[in-house]
Amino acid sequence: MEQLLVHCAEAIENNDATPAQQILWVLNNIAPPDGDSNQRLTCAFLRALILRASITPSCKFILNTANNPTPTPTMMINNPTQTQTQTQTLASSSAIACGLNQMIHKFSLLDLANFVHLTPWHRFGFTVANSVILEAIEGRTGVHIVDLSVTHCMQIPTLIDAIACRYHGRHPPTVRLTVGAFTQQVPPMFDFISYDDLGNKLINFAHSKGVVLEFKAVPTTPSDGFASVLDEVRTRQQQIRLFYRNHDQDLLLEEEALVVNCQMAVHYLSHTEPEGQMMSTRSMFFKALRCLDPTMVVVVEEDVDFTSRSMVERLRSGFNYFWIPFDTVDTFLPRGSKQREWYEADICWKIENVICHEGDQRVERQEPRAKWAQRMIQAQFRAVGFIGEAVAEVKAMLEEHATGWGSKKEDEDLMLTWKGHNVVFATALVPS
Repeated sequence: MEQLLVHCAEAIENNDATPAQQILWVLNNIAPPDGDSNQRLTCAFLRALILRASITPSCKFILNTANNPTPTPTMMINNPTQTQTQTQTLASSSAIACGLNQMIHKFSLLDLANFVHLTPWHRFGFTVANSVILEAIEGRTGVHIVDLSVTHCMQIPTLIDAIACRYHGRHPPTVRLTVGAFTQQVPPMFDFISYDDLGNKLINFAHSKGVVLEFKAVPTTPSDGFASVLDEVRTRQQQIRLFYRNHDQDLLLEEEALVVNCQMAVHYLSHTEPEGQMMSTRSMFFKALRCLDPTMVVVVEEDVDFTSRSMVERLRSGFNYFWIPFDTVDTFLPRGSKQREWYEADICWKIENVICHEGDQRVERQEPRAKWAQRMIQAQFRAVGFIGEAVAEVKAMLEEHATGWGSKKEDEDLMLTWKGHNVVFATALVPS
């Protein structure tokens, strides 16, 4: 199926409508939206290719609607021009079958909390980050945590719990939490109560655990390199210096640890160098972060490469990565359930973004782990690895899920795997 998708993508990229029609017809017949995991994966890519064709000049007609019978392969090969109208019905039915107008579900607070804990996809990053954050703040009177995440603070209750357990019988550090509130949502999407209400709930939860929490949400966007969040951190550091200007500043600044927690967020930063500039927004972000002299930076990202300028190459990478969420869903959500529908709709959104869009509209710009490591070194960070406690906690968490999940160390990083294939990596960094 991968080769058929590749050939179809090449035809669309070359504005060659006839082979694109023929392959779409075949794919439509072998990839039902309610089939096995590989068929559903193929159907998702079929949907994305149809949408891509709609913005390709010579292939636009594929999205048109007509009331003619679907052509046979022989008809299409022998009379491709005459069967264009019939093919319109094919494309229309394919689009409907694969959910062309699929709506992304917006989660309530409780539903989102349950949803992100269904699989280790996000829990892995939460568990690893919590462990290294606890080590970084040991002996400090306060910690400033900057949370850049797509899961809308779903990690924070688990972190508060971890702090309360670690400091049982001792006075825990004061936690100042600065949250990057994305002005444009990406899956999983949140039906907001408001960040103020969310902050109050977190503050009350922390209080019940004996942890003092200060909360601030800062509207931000990846398009400017999370500039507003970085400005907030600078302002906080300046306020501390001003307040303690008559005291031992170095000692007092040392007492508040700065931890930056990036969970599936930094790949939304642009990886390309704008015209006239020597550095991408992604690289500039890490350079700016290094200037803040953080105690610890945690980066958790999907280990896949979607940075190619070639749609065909991105399709290859995507097909060999997105089979994983389609394969895993059978282990934790029954067919026909609403949650499964929401889960697969989120995957389809990502596939559509990778295949259909270019430039600023293509926001799914993941890089492989090795490329991220290179960026960190250039920004003067070094990976510090994970202690045995972090590895043990990940192992314990994975035991709550299907047996296909695993973890392994790669250099200083920790990798989440499914049936031996790399899924998500986590790295802990300090200034070098």
